[in-house]
Amino acid sequence: MNVFFVGGLGTLLLIGVPVAFALAFLAIAGMYFFNGGTFAFAQIPIISYKSLDNFTLTALPMYVLMSQVLVVTGVGTDLYEMASRWFRQFPGGLAIATVFSCTVFSAISGSSVATVITVGTVALPEMIKRGYHRRYVLGLLAAGGTLGILIPPSIPMILYGTVTGESVGKLFIAGIIPGIVLMLVFMAYSSFQMRHIREEPATWSERWEATRKSFWGLILPIIIIGGIYTGVFTPTEAAAVGVVLAFFIGIFVYRNLTMAKFKKIITETVKTNAMILFIIVGAMLLGYILTVVQIPQTVTNYAISLDVSKWVIFILINIVLLILGMFLETVSILVITLPILYPIITALGFDPIWFAIIMVINMELALISPPVGLNLFVLRGIDKKNTISEIVRGVIPYAFIMLMFIVILAFFPEIATILVEDVE
Repeated sequence: MNVFFVGGLGTLLLIGVPVAFALAFLAIAGMYFFNGGTFAFAQIPIISYKSLDNFTLTALPMYVLMSQVLVVTGVGTDLYEMASRWFRQFPGGLAIATVFSCTVFSAISGSSVATVITVGTVALPEMIKRGYHRRYVLGLLAAGGTLGILIPPSIPMILYGTVTGESVGKLFIAGIIPGIVLMLVFMAYSSFQMRHIREEPATWSERWEATRKSFWGLILPIIIIGGIYTGVFTPTEAAAVGVVLAFFIGIFVYRNLTMAKFKKIITETVKTNAMILFIIVGAMLLGYILTVVQIPQTVTNYAISLDVSKWVIFILINIVLLILGMFLETVSILVITLPILYPIITALGFDPIWFAIIMVINMELALISPPVGLNLFVLRGIDKKNTISEIVRGVIPYAFIMLMFIVILAFFPEIATILVEDVE
């Protein structure tokens, strides 16, 4: 039976069936063969409706809409300009500025792709012009962009909370310190790697002028995360606040939100949300039949019965996630694996909030892992001079840093959980 589902899914994906439809087709086949034939098909509309009838998921389209507004209005450009004026006098100063810009823009968009496109479009030509090695810059941008799914708000964390029932607010707060730590390590490494380049410092008037222009980009994540942490609003309400502020910035601050741009924003938002929601429905249908035939229960009982340390199972889970990350994108991995992995990690006594951060870092690795790492192809599209092989060579050191960070989190889980203790 396990061979039927694993082999079937693998075959469908290999022949090019979109992930959402592969999951749904496999679920329908499973219902037919293992759950009473065509009579089981009556469950399809019920499960599909219930999978999307979730208040937590309301935040998803709003965060996607917010990120699209911010990409179009040019907030990222001002953030990069501000960071470059504050950091360029340090060794590899523009590299530090790029990581900082990725971090802040991640915190207001929640999207890795939006971060890479926005910051990469500005930073790549500027850094190349100033003598930075293309491979180093590409690696930095690809890895820095992954902070978009660790720094809250985060779409993968919303999905994790939806599938597992964990508090999205706690998941968001848990990502703050790991995100900052990873940012600082990226900064330190990139500065060392590009230490031979150093520029004249900007004047204080230039720094404050750039800071004034990027004020709204800086204040937006503080409002969103601060509101969630203090209990002023829920993550879903925070998404609504973020959308209103994003439109306010575009209409009244930048004054560049034309009807043509608005049409583009809505189109991209609908496309992104449709893709994610279709995958969720397909995964929930598959999850239903897997539960009926008791595969998650069987896998959980088997994992618990093994006469090995729970850390051996933890390592195996991470290896599986790394392998899946080479062939599937983030949303698919989360919705496919969580119904099986979540019962295992809770049964073994691991903190599910802590594990969420571990899983999101694995998803960061998936974004820069060939052959299907999304950030690799986004950077390839920014400039045709960028080759996939050059980008991959550039991200290898950052991938190693992420792997080491997973090890550190295993030894010091408090890095992810210390702030969560104060959140209801």
